Amino acid sequence: MTVQYIDTAAELTTFCQQIAHTTWMTVDTEFLREKTYSPQLCLIQVATEDAIACIDPIALKDLTPILDLIYNPNIAVVFHAARQDLELLYLIRDELPTNVFDTQLAATVLGYGDQIGYGNLVKQCIDVDLDKAHSRTDWTKRPLDPDQIDYAADDVRYLRDVYKLLRQQLSDKKRTHWLDDDFSTLTSIDTYLVKPDTMWRKVKGFGRLKGVQLAILQRLAAWREQRAVASNRPRRWILKDDVLLDLAKLAPETLDKFSLIRGLETNTVNRHGKELLAEIAIAKTLPKEHWPTIKKTQPLTPQQDSIVDALMSLLRKYCIEQEIAPAAVASRKEIEQMVAGETEIPLLQGWRNEIVGHHLQAFLNGELTISTDQNQLNTQEKG
Repeated sequence: MTVQYIDTAAELTTFCQQIAHTTWMTVDTEFLREKTYSPQLCLIQVATEDAIACIDPIALKDLTPILDLIYNPNIAVVFHAARQDLELLYLIRDELPTNVFDTQLAATVLGYGDQIGYGNLVKQCIDVDLDKAHSRTDWTKRPLDPDQIDYAADDVRYLRDVYKLLRQQLSDKKRTHWLDDDFSTLTSIDTYLVKPDTMWRKVKGFGRLKGVQLAILQRLAAWREQRAVASNRPRRWILKDDVLLDLAKLAPETLDKFSLIRGLETNTVNRHGKELLAEIAIAKTLPKEHWPTIKKTQPLTPQQDSIVDALMSLLRKYCIEQEIAPAAVASRKEIEQMVAGETEIPLLQGWRNEIVGHHLQAFLNGELTISTDQNQLNTQEKG
């Protein structure tokens, strides 16, 4: 099938009219964000049963025709690992498509593996080896040569057959509803909203701080995030994580004290020093009850560790029965959290709870017993 390269408004309108009656389409994007805070959209690849196109958003000022189709609730929009593609769409249109299907999430509940890559999934599903020659292409440069265009088109070309296969397997195994919560999260605006006051948790090494240091880090990380958004620059270009940590630890009160911070450049001090001092001063005046805290978990006792071991065995048993990788359902850390009494964990929600979580909870409640006949692990629920 010929790949159309679309870089004029007339071509885009014609293509969108051509595919307007489709019930589903596969979509992928190429973008660059190495030098910006927000991703720069460089290419949109679209395929239906009868057409494939690479649409050039650098050449086109108005993407409305294709966006209208992507946002059409009557058309299923199929991505692989959709989160970044949807983030881009949210930034462009300030809303999200509502009818989304993610083949990576579908593959997880069908036993292909947790967070499987597109190339690996294509190989497993339809036995096609994808070309990786242009994986490091700079998609901002023009013109794109035919090989680059064909490489980009592969991301939606084979996704069509993968989608149809996974959709059928979900139906055959009666697992389509398992994805409802995950797809709902993907298409929720809350998933993509920038929340500056929570960004301190993304600073590498924040766990080494305590008390008012965390309050300072919270203020500084929020300031950095707002600066990065306003200037459209990567947050590390504003202040690096290790600089934020040192500022929070030392809490300088005057500009000359900034010289004690390794890696804090003079230009940054000259431009933003007074703002940083103001953020630090505000944080230091906050009452203790407003300081952020890090939840400390008590180490499990040896007896609790043995319970975790038992639950891990049950996890493997139920995953084997459902032909799903245990790592796709829960980690040992989650099981430890469960034994410690936590309930707000993915294992106890959605499809994970349906196939495994509620069984493990029954075991913890003494409502499920384990036995073995030396060949397999057997369970029996009371009552």
